[in-house]
Amino acid sequence: MKTTVLALLLFAAAAGAPAQTSDVASETVSVNYVMIPFTPIGPKGRPLADLKEKDISLFVDGKPVARDLFEKSQNAPVSFAILLDGSGSMHLAGKMEAARAALTTLIASRKPGDEFALYVFDDREAHEIVPFTEDVDKILRALANVKPYGKTAFFDAVATMPERSELGKNATRAIVLLSDGIDNASKLTRRQLPGKLEGVPVPIYALGLRPPAEKAKLKKMPVSEELSDLRLLDEIANITGGKLFLGTKPQDFIEAASALDRDLRVQYLIGFSPTGKGAVKYRRISLKVAGRVQTVRVRAGYRGTEPPVLSATRKSKRG
Repeated sequence: MKTTVLALLLFAAAAGAPAQTSDVASETVSVNYVMIPFTPIGPKGRPLADLKEKDISLFVDGKPVARDLFEKSQNAPVSFAILLDGSGSMHLAGKMEAARAALTTLIASRKPGDEFALYVFDDREAHEIVPFTEDVDKILRALANVKPYGKTAFFDAVATMPERSELGKNATRAIVLLSDGIDNASKLTRRQLPGKLEGVPVPIYALGLRPPAEKAKLKKMPVSEELSDLRLLDEIANITGGKLFLGTKPQDFIEAASALDRDLRVQYLIGFSPTGKGAVKYRRISLKVAGRVQTVRVRAGYRGTEPPVLSATRKSKRG
């Protein structure tokens, strides 16, 4: 089975408003197969590349679950679908210039076989500017011509990108979203966006244009057009198993691009088929990993029926 890993790099300029939980997603939408990409982090914050299947225990709503898939992706080429915020709010506080610098840094770290596509969104939809290509000069030239203008349909654009990323040729895929998180034109609401992402295996990596030390002040910062809704980006990252990065200097961009690269090149995938029994609802995912793992980045859950519970007999065989 091909490994499909999707990620978003959310680019922001400051802090956000109080997080809200999604309670409006349809209870009738269910997934037929649950794929769970995750990154185990060891000492010094580095992803671990030598995990064995027996080292991992999967739980849904606190109960052990049987899975039928275990794969590792390492040094594989990536298809990056770039989604750039082209609205007027990106013209403020030098956000567009910083977004171009961050994206240039990401492209400079590319590996053989990587490809990129560029989408720009405004007050209505995400427009394809450059289709998937390995010719990064096309991306950089198009990026230089983007002029921020108008309102922002941030929520609507983010919700459409998982499907668009499927156009990439590589099994490992990433959505790179460069935005300040401000929305003033979407049909979707802030409360609905997390629900749209719950059923998709999309680790979200957020890069905020603020000094790294300000992460501790995240919950207290206000939102404005000059700054951004960084709290929203942090919420989306946590829901999907990603991470929030902050930075203002070139070295910060380099370190963030390097961390994103490590996560995409060294990532694991486990999966299972829901049983079709029980109510269709949001179910919480958690992992326990043996060994020297310090923490695990993993999506928060899925919307569907009951998972296949691991029986006592199967537990003893795996032990």
